[in-house]
Amino acid sequence: MAYLSLGEAHRRITDYLNRFSDAVFSQDVSSLKQLLSFSSNSPFLISLADALNLFQDANRLIKQSDKYSQFGDIILPLFRSLQNYRTGSLVESYQAFEKSANAFIQEFRNWESAWALEALYVLAYEIRVLAERADRELASTGKSPEKLKAAGSYLMKVFGVLAGKGAKRVGALYVTCQLFKIYFKLGTVHLCRSVIRSIETARIFDFEEFPKRDKVTYMYYTGRLEVFNENFPAADQKLSYALMHCNPQNGANIRMILKYLIPVKLSIGILPKDSILVQYNLVEYSNIVQALRRGDLRLLRQALQDHEDQFLRSGVYLVLEKLELQVYQRLLKKIYIIQKQKDPSKAHQMKLEVIVKALKWLEMDMDVDEVECIVAILIYKNLVKGYFAHKSKVVVLSKQDPFPRLNGKPVNS
Repeated sequence: MAYLSLGEAHRRITDYLNRFSDAVFSQDVSSLKQLLSFSSNSPFLISLADALNLFQDANRLIKQSDKYSQFGDIILPLFRSLQNYRTGSLVESYQAFEKSANAFIQEFRNWESAWALEALYVLAYEIRVLAERADRELASTGKSPEKLKAAGSYLMKVFGVLAGKGAKRVGALYVTCQLFKIYFKLGTVHLCRSVIRSIETARIFDFEEFPKRDKVTYMYYTGRLEVFNENFPAADQKLSYALMHCNPQNGANIRMILKYLIPVKLSIGILPKDSILVQYNLVEYSNIVQALRRGDLRLLRQALQDHEDQFLRSGVYLVLEKLELQVYQRLLKKIYIIQKQKDPSKAHQMKLEVIVKALKWLEMDMDVDEVECIVAILIYKNLVKGYFAHKSKVVVLSKQDPFPRLNGKPVNS
C-alpha cells in the first residue's frame, strides 16, 4: 500500500459520507449501490478501507454533522465491516455488515417509494456472499459454520418487509431467489416451501409483474425442487420456462438449466440433440442418450458409473438410474423389429430366451426368471403391451402399438 497521510484518509472518509448522504437525499440508487457493493472490490472502497484502518476515528466525523449522523446506524457498522473485509477478518466483517443491513432495512421501511430497491438487492446479495466466505473461515478454524444460516434469517426479514402492498413488493422475488441459493447450499431445501407458498398463493403478488431475471431464477430453483420430488411434468414446465426466458447470450446460465432439464426430458421420453450436449459442454449425458437410443443397458450403467460423483452432486443420479426401464423397452423393440423382418407372422411372440441372449451379447448375465420379472414390470408400467404364455416362456405382444411412447409423460409409478 502506498503512503497515506491522515489528511488524505480524512478526505476519503468525508468523500464517502457525502456520497452516501447525497445518494439518499437525491434518491440516486445507482450511486448508492456502488457504495454498498463490497464484492466488487472497487478501487474507491479499497482506498476507503485503507483510510479507515489509518484514521480510526470515523465515529467522530459522523457525529459532528447532522447530514451524516442520521445514517450513523447504517454507516458505522458498514465501516467496521469494510475494515475487517480489507484485512481478511471475514467473520467480524459479516457480523458488522449484518448490523448495518438491519439498520438499512429500518430506513427502507420508512421510505414511501421503492426508489432504493436495487440497493436492497445489493445488500441481499452481499450478505449471502459474505456469509459463505465467513463460514469457510469458521470451518477452517474448526468452528461451526453459522453465518449463512444467519443470512437466511436476515433475508426472511427483508422478504417480510417487501411482501406488502405497493411498488416494493416486486423486490420479493429477488430476495426469494437469494434465499433459495442459501437453502440449497445448506441442504435445507424444505425451507423453500413457505416462501414458495407466499409467492404463488398470496393475492398481493402477480408473478408476471416481477422482473424477467428474477422469474427465470425462481423457475430454475423451483424446477430443481420438482426434480428432487420426482414431479417431472412440473419440473419440465418450470425448467422449460427458465430456458425459454433466459438470456440467450448467457451460456453459463443456459448450461445450468439444461443440467437439470435434460434428465427431466429423458424421464418423459424426449432425447436432446447431440449438438446441444456439445454446445453447452454437457457431454456427461452423451452415452446415456446413446444407451436410450440403442437399448444398451451396459452403456447406461457404464455412463452412470463414469459420472457418478457429478450426478450425485447435482442430485440427478436416481433420476437417471430409473431410465433403465426405457432402455429395456428399447431393447425389446429392437428385437421385435428384427423378428418382424425375419417372420412378420410371429414377430409378436417373443421368447424370453431370446431376450436373455441379447443381454448376454451386451455382457449382461441374466437368467430367464430375471428377464420375466423385468418384462412383467415393463407391462405393469405400460412400457410394453402384452401378456405372458408362461408354459412356453413367451411374451405375447399386442399387435396394436406394443411399445407405447411416453409422449412427454413420466413412466407410470
